[in-house]
Amino acid sequence: MSTPGFDDDIALAAELATGAGELLVRLRRDSGLSGRELGDAGDQQSNDWLLAQLAERRPDDAVLSEESADDRSRLQASRVWIVDPVDGTREYGMEGHADWAVHVALWTADEGLVVGAVSLPALEVTYDSGSGAVTPTVGLMSTPRGDVPRVVVSGSRPPTFSDDVATAIGGVAVPLGSAGAKAMAVVRGEADAYVHAGGQYEWDSAAPVAVAQAAGLWCSRIDGSPLVYNQSEVYLPDLVICRPELAQAVLGAMA
Repeated sequence: MSTPGFDDDIALAAELATGAGELLVRLRRDSGLSGRELGDAGDQQSNDWLLAQLAERRPDDAVLSEESADDRSRLQASRVWIVDPVDGTREYGMEGHADWAVHVALWTADEGLVVGAVSLPALEVTYDSGSGAVTPTVGLMSTPRGDVPRVVVSGSRPPTFSDDVATAIGGVAVPLGSAGAKAMAVVRGEADAYVHAGGQYEWDSAAPVAVAQAAGLWCSRIDGSPLVYNQSEVYLPDLVICRPELAQAVLGAMA
């Protein structure tokens, strides 16, 4: 089998993230489930569909998914898909929430993180690493951004330096749901920075980082070091995504 080009991989990532998102929207609308039960069902059904699609469309590639056992053979693989079938399971299970996502990313041994797609199914939109810069828009966050810079943070585990970062850029810290939703708020122009230090895994940030980097945003660990994927230890506890002109101030506030 010939190796797909990255344009084909980007198209596939976007197709899969969108398709899983549509499945999740139907499940949310039609199942009668809510809360934890809906979240569990969504995780399982989305994961099963994504794995089946990847097995059919990219049978030679490895997969790292939040909802599957870690097949350690991925560490010797040349291509690894990193997926989060429902990013923000809690928000997905809550009626009226749009701040949840589906993540599909591709890592290669030669080039690292090369492809990403993040679907925001409740908004019927998918961003991918072929999109480039995104026209500022509204809709993910409940209030217009106004003239004050915004730093999006976890509503349940905001980092202790949240207010310091917001002060450093003359802005405010605003809680928002899933990692993908927070990253896409920056990509969409609804926020200026996303900082996190409460613990994450590779599937939480791989696709959002690929999309954000393609849009020209700064992406790193909170100490400024690179984000590295397909590691033996998949715990990747912190990250920064921000407008590049704010990176020095944001990193300085967290130092």
